[in-house]
Amino acid sequence: MTRTTFNAIGGWQPFLFCAGMYIVALFFSIFVCSSLFYAFNAKSAAKTVEKTAMITTAKQQLVAINP
Repeated sequence: MTRTTFNAIGGWQPFLFCAGMYIVALFFSIFVCSSLFYAFNAKSAAKTVEKTAMITTAKQQLVAINP
């Protein structure tokens, strides 16, 4: 009975480990950078929404009907 072993993959182990760690680090760096980007830009987006809300509520009221 012959034994089947995967000796050839042993030489690839360091390469596969480095490639896997690179992919994981790339994924986390994209996630962290995008979350920081949206965290700092959320303030400016909220200010523009606040300004437009002020403009729309500052219109003149011509008629008020109170029952």
